[in-house]
Amino acid sequence: MKKRNLRNGILFGLLLTLTVFALLAFYPRAYDVAAFQPRPGTAFWELPTGSRIGYTHLKASENTHSSPIIYLHGGPGGCISDLAISALAPLTDDGYDLYFYDQIGSGHSARLEDIAEYTVDRHRHDLEAIVKQIGASKVILIGQSWGAILAMQFFAAFPEQVEKLILTGPGPILPIRKKLAEIPAPDSLYLRNPLVTNREGNLKVANFRSKVVEWWAFAFESKLATDAEADEFNAKLGHELNKSTVCDTANALPGNSGGGYYASIMTVHSFANVQDQRTKLQGNKVPLLLLKGQCDNQPWGYAQEYLELFPNAQLKVIPSAGHSIPTEQPDLYIQAIREFLR
Repeated sequence: MKKRNLRNGILFGLLLTLTVFALLAFYPRAYDVAAFQPRPGTAFWELPTGSRIGYTHLKASENTHSSPIIYLHGGPGGCISDLAISALAPLTDDGYDLYFYDQIGSGHSARLEDIAEYTVDRHRHDLEAIVKQIGASKVILIGQSWGAILAMQFFAAFPEQVEKLILTGPGPILPIRKKLAEIPAPDSLYLRNPLVTNREGNLKVANFRSKVVEWWAFAFESKLATDAEADEFNAKLGHELNKSTVCDTANALPGNSGGGYYASIMTVHSFANVQDQRTKLQGNKVPLLLLKGQCDNQPWGYAQEYLELFPNAQLKVIPSAGHSIPTEQPDLYIQAIREFLR
């Protein structure tokens, strides 16, 4: 009798454990985040790549420059923010057309059913199609964080189509050379680390369900959670990660809904498959401006590699600003860009 009771107790315990595991892993979760609000005036491109892309176009006050500016947001899986638009809008007074688009899988743009299609190559092909859609012979690219990585991928393939490059808080050139992250910044730049790291934000928000969803995506290249649930988690995570993008955490913006979770993790997952394009970048004379916040969370060595590859590059460190420069220093941000473009 005692052995049978013991066996029944063990079986019950196992069943209870499996039930709790199944609920934590497979039962959908909700996150207390604001719903995504479509931006008035958003237009759409139906690209030959199969991507439906939402974008905002700000027209120049006077068409004095033939090369439009395309802004590439961070992430991957981020989206265009009102802050990015308002910070760069003054460039229309200088004669520039501005294009802000949500990359595939985020913001106003469509979500892909096959998440294996979220790759660096897909984003580059989309950008190539967008440049053709605009119809300009040359463009100026402003790449923020991951957007700088994307700009490099496009530039390596089509250098003749880029007039100038502006990189802000750039992420590493692919494939990542991890040793570069160990290079200390010159003391003369007075750089310092942000008060909060991305790792701390991830640890605070991650849960068992989110970890299983991520593992499932990598293992089976399919969605265990719906896009709606995954994107809500992404917004919750963004609220914490924003604290690592500023010098003063009191200035951190709330996490914006609209980012694409699967676009984020699967694109990063594809980094390892990107071929090295450094030989195509090295020695190119295209003018490049690299803006780095004093508290940027990206290692100095990544920025240094850009400066070494591009002989016509210039660096400007923005004081009292982090990875998201216009959050804390919008005036210095637009001033530096205007001076470079002039």
